[in-house]
Amino acid sequence: MEMLKGKNLQLRALEPEDIDLLYQWENDTNMWTLGNTTTPFSKFHLEQFILNSQNDIYSDKQIRLMIELHKKNNETIGCIDLFDFNPKNLRAGIGILIAKKYRSKGYGSQALDLVIRYCRNTLNLHQLYCNIGIDNPESLKLFEKKGFKSIGNKKQWIRKNDKWIDEYMLQLIF
Repeated sequence: MEMLKGKNLQLRALEPEDIDLLYQWENDTNMWTLGNTTTPFSKFHLEQFILNSQNDIYSDKQIRLMIELHKKNNETIGCIDLFDFNPKNLRAGIGILIAKKYRSKGYGSQALDLVIRYCRNTLNLHQLYCNIGIDNPESLKLFEKKGFKSIGNKKQWIRKNDKWIDEYMLQLIF
C-alpha cells in the first residue's frame, strides 16, 4: 500500500512495533463502547492480528492504518479503520481513534481527508458509513464536516454504564 501523506501527518500500515500502543488503546475500557469489545486483548492476540493480516482490504475485508505526525519523529497518534469492506457493493465502514492528548488539533480531520480520498480514488468505493453514539458530539461534528449525512438513529443501541444510549448511522456517498 502506498504511504498516504498529508500536510502534518501520514497514514501507514500496522507494524509489529505498534503492539504496545494497540495494547493500550484496545484495553482502554472507556473505548469499548465505541466498538464491540467486551474483554481485554492480549499482546499475543494483537501480535497475531498484525502478523496474519495480509494488509489487503480485498482479502482481509478490513484494514487498520496508523496515524503518524511528520514533525514529531513520526509519532503515532491514532489509527483509522476501514471494516465490513464489501467489494461487490463498493462500501466500507470507517472508524477513527485519536489519542486524547492529540484531539481537537485537526489531526482527525486530516486523517479522514486522506482516507476518504484513498477510498474514492484508489478503492473506487461508492460509499462509506460510520456509527456514532449520541454521547460523542465531537465525532458527529467531525464526520458531518466531511460530508457524512445522518441516515438514522438507532434507539437505545449501546449499553454504557447501565444506561442505554442512541447511536447515529451516517453515510457518505461519493
